[in-house]
Formats: sequence, C-alpha cells, structure tokens
Amino acid sequence: MAKLYFKYGAMGSSKSAQALITKYNYEERGMKVWLIKPKTDTRDGQNILKSRIGLYAVAEEIALTDSIKEKFANNSDCNVIIADEAQFLAPEQIDELRDIVDELNIPVMCFGLRTDFVTKLFPGSMRLFEIADSITEIKTICDCGAKATVNARMDDNGNIVTVGDQVCIGGNDRYIAMCHKCWKKAISNK
Repeated sequence: MAKLYFKYGAMGSSKSAQALITKYNYEERGMKVWLIKPKTDTRDGQNILKSRIGLYAVAEEIALTDSIKEKFANNSDCNVIIADEAQFLAPEQIDELRDIVDELNIPVMCFGLRTDFVTKLFPGSMRLFEIADSITEIKTICDCGAKATVNARMDDNGNIVTVGDQVCIGGNDRYIAMCHKCWKKAISNK
C-alpha cells in the first residue's frame, strides 16, 4: 500500500541530496520517477533540482496555480513521485498528492522545510503534517553542536533578521541552521 511521506529538516540537512538519492535508487531498479519542485524555488535555475554537494537532476516545475493531478496525467506511468521543497506547494496541491496516493496507489515522497525564518510553519508543510502517513525529521546541527531546528535568515552583513516575506529564496548565502537557543540569543542581541 502506497504512502504519503514527509521528510523535513532545517536548511543544510541534506533534504535535496536525499531526494536525489531516492530518485537514483528507484531508477536503478528500472522504475520511473516523476521528480517535481515548486516553481517558487529558483535557487538553482529553472527545472533544476540541485543539492549542496553537487547532485542534480531535471525536475518538472509546479506553479502555485497548477493542478498536480492534471500535470500527473502526463506522467501517469511513473512508479513514484518525489517532490522537493514541498513547503512551497499550496495545501490544495498537497491534497492532490494525497489523492494520488489513495486513488492510484503511487507513493509520494515530499522533502522540505518545516518552518520559515521566524519559526512559523509553511502552508505546504502544515498540510503535510496534517495528512502524511509517515513523517521523518532529517537532522543537522547548529554551530554549538546541538540539533538545529531554526532556519535563521541573514542580511547582506551576516546579521540574523526577523522581519521580511516568508519566502526569500537562498542557500548558505542567506540562511544558517541553528538550534533554538542560539537563534533566540542571536535575535535578542540586536
């Protein structure tokens, strides 16, 4: 029986690398993967899913207004769906992925962030926490050695910021994974 999986972690926890490794494992066994990412994720260019360690693959972009079910019609022969940066998907799109699992018995593996730079859930992540069959944290560490849970956003001078739009695309140049204690200390020292 297929399941809807959500594998989440802070920035730099190897979510994209794990998505790409999972893709490789399925393809190595002769299975077809439909790799998708939200069009919002422009960090590595159009339709490219890339990890910090250099793994990459072509992915189909999903706009916030797209119906995943309609786009899936062109990929209905796949054995699995892998969605990276799933936090940027709309809750209705997460529901469509759930429907594909339930109605077509195709597993869906979603990878993404749990919360934004001020520790608020992303809408796509919230919906995954509500309806996923399997939820797994991919762990990484703060500079202090504790488990990182916060995606701290930095300004151009390397200062932690707590004001701005929920979505600001960036990588190591814009975000650092921190434990909550270090993040609270950093924002209180402003």
